[in-house]
Amino acid sequence: MKICSLMILKPITITADASISEAIELMKINSIRHLPVVSKGNILQGFITLADLKQGLIPSMLGDLSLRDLMIKDPITVSPDDDIEYAAQLIYNHKIGGMPVVKDGRLTGIITATDILRTFIDMMGILSSTSRIDVAIGDQPGSFKKALQIINDMGADIINVGRTAQQTGRQIYFFRLGACKTEAIKKTLEEEGYEVLAAMD
Repeated sequence: MKICSLMILKPITITADASISEAIELMKINSIRHLPVVSKGNILQGFITLADLKQGLIPSMLGDLSLRDLMIKDPITVSPDDDIEYAAQLIYNHKIGGMPVVKDGRLTGIITATDILRTFIDMMGILSSTSRIDVAIGDQPGSFKKALQIINDMGADIINVGRTAQQTGRQIYFFRLGACKTEAIKKTLEEEGYEVLAAMD
């Protein structure tokens, strides 16, 4: 999935000449926490967060501190054609809440941690009516395929499958299923030697 499919188009922006109090008011009115700082032609100049603004508010009242001083002048950015997984990695690794989306130096959108979380929740079907069964599976050849076949043969509709990050040995697989009764699936898996850690209808 590309960033362009879920980024916020035409985000609210501000110029570097605006005051810190103006930026705070703009965020407050629009219930946002990030502001791209742009110049004429929507050229990205920087990025400012609500946390940055709050830290700079009092010093700006006492001195010559401006929005230009507080903004991140070389923010981490992504392209609208980048994959959403890449944006998620950047947000996680750099511990940031959002990023400008830029093409040829021009701001085209913004992507936030909330947008990415919502996308992954939708992909995993967490908020819809679903069932889940968690199974410990060893690294023997065919073990995962066999478990998948058992679940499928029991008539369950498999929405998606996740697993723990371990690369070898025992791994936990999370099978998200269309809403169903999981007791019979759990029993069949256990009869075939699998360890079922959780089963939720």
